[in-house]
Amino acid sequence: MENKTGNVRAYSALILAGGQASRMGGIDKGWVRLGQTPLIHCSLAALSRQAEPPRQILISANRHLDDYAALGVPVLPDVLPGSLGPLAGLHAAQLSPLLSTGEPLLVISVDTVRLPDNFASRLLDALAAGHDAVSASDTERWHPTLMMVRTGQAASLADYLLGGGRSIRGWLGGLRHATVAFGQPFPNLNTLDDVASLAAGQGGVAPD
Repeated sequence: MENKTGNVRAYSALILAGGQASRMGGIDKGWVRLGQTPLIHCSLAALSRQAEPPRQILISANRHLDDYAALGVPVLPDVLPGSLGPLAGLHAAQLSPLLSTGEPLLVISVDTVRLPDNFASRLLDALAAGHDAVSASDTERWHPTLMMVRTGQAASLADYLLGGGRSIRGWLGGLRHATVAFGQPFPNLNTLDDVASLAAGQGGVAPD
């Protein structure tokens, strides 16, 4: 895909699937089913439908690594020990040689089951204004786990995590950061009841 100036805009995408899912009883959230479809399949589909699709997709995971790898995308376990949360997954991706220098990284959580087709395009536009990171909001809340960040953030992330920081909000607060507003609410699937409610609203069928 090309932007308005005719230049191809390459970026990579990272799906955060390495958390402990404590509000779901500690199960691996990526394999929770929305209808008949695991959430990891839904998030992969949401990325594939982008008007400007990613050059590559990476998965941050710390369990069921072979199952994630069987999806045909690189899997990145945390580098820092101690189950430090989603920022540890972002840190591992920032260290990965799979990322090209200067290439933006789109980050979504594994329960991101649908995205506007222009989601990546709008975040790329906002990042080009000179920010280190941009994240999404909707009519109901801010979604810091839905963001686009520049490469070269590994040292910042390591310092924050090793200093005891865990909050994505807190880390973004130390960067040149902006939010991009979307009109359609993003589903917030923190519990199994949330997943069941969304599936019921869709007739029990996950998005294609």
